[in-house]
Amino acid sequence: MSTADTYRRFADREARGVSPAYERLSRVVARDPDLLAMLDSLPPAKRQPNLLFGVVRLRGGPVDDPVAFRAHVLAHWPEIAAQMRVRATQTNEAGRCAVLLPVLAALPQPLALLEVGASAGLCLYPDRYAYRYGDRRIGDGEPVLDCTLTGVAPPDRWPEVVWRAGLDMNPLDVTDPADLAWLDALIWPEHAHRRQRLRAAAAVAGADPPLLVRGDLVDDLPALAARAPAGATLVIFHSSVLYQVPPARRTAFTELVRTLPGHWLANEDPTVLPRAGVPDPPDGGFHNLLALDGRPLAWTRGHGQAATWFGPVRS
Repeated sequence: MSTADTYRRFADREARGVSPAYERLSRVVARDPDLLAMLDSLPPAKRQPNLLFGVVRLRGGPVDDPVAFRAHVLAHWPEIAAQMRVRATQTNEAGRCAVLLPVLAALPQPLALLEVGASAGLCLYPDRYAYRYGDRRIGDGEPVLDCTLTGVAPPDRWPEVVWRAGLDMNPLDVTDPADLAWLDALIWPEHAHRRQRLRAAAAVAGADPPLLVRGDLVDDLPALAARAPAGATLVIFHSSVLYQVPPARRTAFTELVRTLPGHWLANEDPTVLPRAGVPDPPDGGFHNLLALDGRPLAWTRGHGQAATWFGPVRS
């Protein structure tokens, strides 16, 4: 896929109806030969819209005016390119816990959670956040994660988590202002509620930091999984991670994770998971596919705001 197609696809599938600013910018980039030529000087994995826009936001550049955005990128490209080469889109959206919770609460308790591509580990605290599914609320405190569930009843309890660990090529620390600033920059411009949620979730993680290990999702996963306590159900999970992994490495991971004990919970772009026999996603925006042990269960919105179930909660 060309870089122009990548930006058009992002505008159509992900930004439309969710972020007018990023939809506009994506369409501007897709038809601008100068911007495309600069992006094409980067490795393919570093040309992502979220990465470019996040780096511009981190530097204080404009993202609400396409003309000003273009001028800023052209004027500061060496600095922007340098940041794009060393950073990755590590969006750590705690709201995704709301679509994982029905599965996690239904598994044999207690749980040992191991997140692949954990970023700062904010999705490792599904038992600490509060949830609001329509008129049903689970838990107290902050953040409160709102989610619309279709086709399944809201869970009636939190999961019991006795161990939590994350694996990432570049773990982030929410107590580090620079790392927190990068997480903030990755949130889309209009999403003030997600910025508030980031601060609240960061306070939870900062008060009781998870075990975060720097490592590869294939080479280092077995050793970390082996550290999970006996007597707990191991759940290896990930959200919006595999699309960034090269296909061969992605295949190696999916083959490996099936051999490990416990369960594998994936919430990913449907292009990177098997989806034979899966019904079409609901209309209105991009959806991830939620699967347990390789069996698709539900369509989910990218930031955890909704889930449409078509399979049993447990496989």
